[in-house]
Amino acid sequence: MSAEPRINDRIRVPEVRLVGPSGEQVGIVPLAKALELAQEYDLDLVEVAATARPPVCKLMDYGKFKYESAMKAREARKNQAHTVIKEMKLRPKIDPHDYDTKKGHVVRFLKQGDKVKITIMFRGREQSRPELGFRLLQRLAADVEDLGFIESNPKQDGRNMIMVLGPHKKKTEAMAEAREAQAARKAERQGSHEDEGEGVDAAAPTDTPSEA
Repeated sequence: MSAEPRINDRIRVPEVRLVGPSGEQVGIVPLAKALELAQEYDLDLVEVAATARPPVCKLMDYGKFKYESAMKAREARKNQAHTVIKEMKLRPKIDPHDYDTKKGHVVRFLKQGDKVKITIMFRGREQSRPELGFRLLQRLAADVEDLGFIESNPKQDGRNMIMVLGPHKKKTEAMAEAREAQAARKAERQGSHEDEGEGVDAAAPTDTPSEA
């Protein structure tokens, strides 16, 4: 079935509840009268509620309506935020510097509103010490608890142990904050350039008549 509403001569009912071009309620009128009004206004008669009794129809420029609807849908898709799952791999006996580096990446991902899959990779005899991986995951979760939460508890998966962290902020919120921060930095740079220009003008020598 087509998702397109019936318009003009495709509407096949004896009467309709008519809505005017500005949204005003005209009332129940014969279909012929509604079509006549549409012609007078140089608009289309569009069935907007086919299941109502009688069906509700509105006078509108259907071509313009379709175009604006398409633009709104396109903008909505453009602004739609998709949560991404990032992955970070660690070894159970990771050194402090590497841990801080990896934690920094996790912090950045969570700030961006993304989920983070943390994988602890065990090798050789490390597989007999799963508690090392568990403690490391718990430590990392505690270090970033202000930005994220444990969405999936640590669990063994073959030679790996996996935990998923979810961000406290929604992706849309993170994107909005990033745009605001970018705009603030841009405004700050512009203000800095203006101040520099004023400083140059103030320091520039002025022509004064020489004394005889």
